[in-house]
Amino acid sequence: MHMLGTKALENWAHVRHTEMGRMIGVMLELSSRREPVMLAEMLNCAMANMIGVVILGKRVFESKGMESNEFKDMVVELMTCAGLVNVGDYLPALAWMDLQGIEGRMKKLHNKFDHILTKMVDDHTATAHQRIGNPDFLDVIMANRDHNSQDQSLSLSDDNIKGLLLNLFTAGTDTPSSTIEWAMAEMLQNQTIIKQAQSEMDRVIGRQRRLTESDIPNLPYLRAICKESFRKHPPTPLNIPRVSSEACEVNEYYIPQNTKLLVNIWAIGRDPEVWKDPLEFNPGRFSTGRAVRMDPRGSDFELIPFGAGRRMCVGARMGVVLVEYIVGVLLHSFHWECSEEIINMEEVFGLALQKKVPVSALVTPRLQPKAYVI
Repeated sequence: MHMLGTKALENWAHVRHTEMGRMIGVMLELSSRREPVMLAEMLNCAMANMIGVVILGKRVFESKGMESNEFKDMVVELMTCAGLVNVGDYLPALAWMDLQGIEGRMKKLHNKFDHILTKMVDDHTATAHQRIGNPDFLDVIMANRDHNSQDQSLSLSDDNIKGLLLNLFTAGTDTPSSTIEWAMAEMLQNQTIIKQAQSEMDRVIGRQRRLTESDIPNLPYLRAICKESFRKHPPTPLNIPRVSSEACEVNEYYIPQNTKLLVNIWAIGRDPEVWKDPLEFNPGRFSTGRAVRMDPRGSDFELIPFGAGRRMCVGARMGVVLVEYIVGVLLHSFHWECSEEIINMEEVFGLALQKKVPVSALVTPRLQPKAYVI
């Protein structure tokens, strides 16, 4: 609730606004030199900084560069390894052999993340005196740890805290950025969608200022674009694995207790019995009929990019806010054109759905110069 609740998201809206201001400032510089924008790198850097300011009270990457790219690569490798089918899970007698090398890769990756997260926690502890009266998320967590230190059942260890930070940084950067990148890739192939979204924004916002989160409820076509991206390119195609708590039957299939279950969200979003022309990227499908009222946060089983029920993603609300706001800012602030003849739309399978070839695009500013001032 301190980070992901409705009130908390409203309280750190200014952080998202500032970081997007920095990002579009870098894009403006690239535009002046007619250099392409590598969208995945920029999104990863911006979102890691958004989360860093909320959790740690500071930006974690001062600028786009080797450090942020390395972090992005680590997150992608984590998501890829986590989505692989491990023979040892199904043949326990062979698990110790690590036939595919997955366990070895994960251990090396763990050591890299542990080094980064340990430094974050140590630096944060060393500067705690500077935040007296103005605690951030990690201050609250560590205060809770110290308060409950006598009761081991309630106490958080350093490993617990680093595990929580790892979850927030990986899930909070990789899944929204991949959804946004897929949405932009789809629209770069269909400029009509971009023009329609920009026309809506010009009517509602104009070109004198940047889009703000308070504008989004008045931009139904923008929201339809984001829903369509969630449908066709869900951030976690097979969701997170679940285990059945008791034996049951589903569509005449008997499922024993303690069975590992994967929900194929990717297939649900492309089911021709549910969606007309499911392989077409068509935001208009969410502009008429029942689909207008569909909510991607678990209310409608045709559209469950974050899962559903009590075990759905706790960051669903944040994910929707980030995707709608960032896609809106990108479309409103710039004209977009491909820097390549053909956009590669191949997918890389993992826990998260990555593009095989990152989006590279040329942008041109479309707002008044004062709108780009942070």
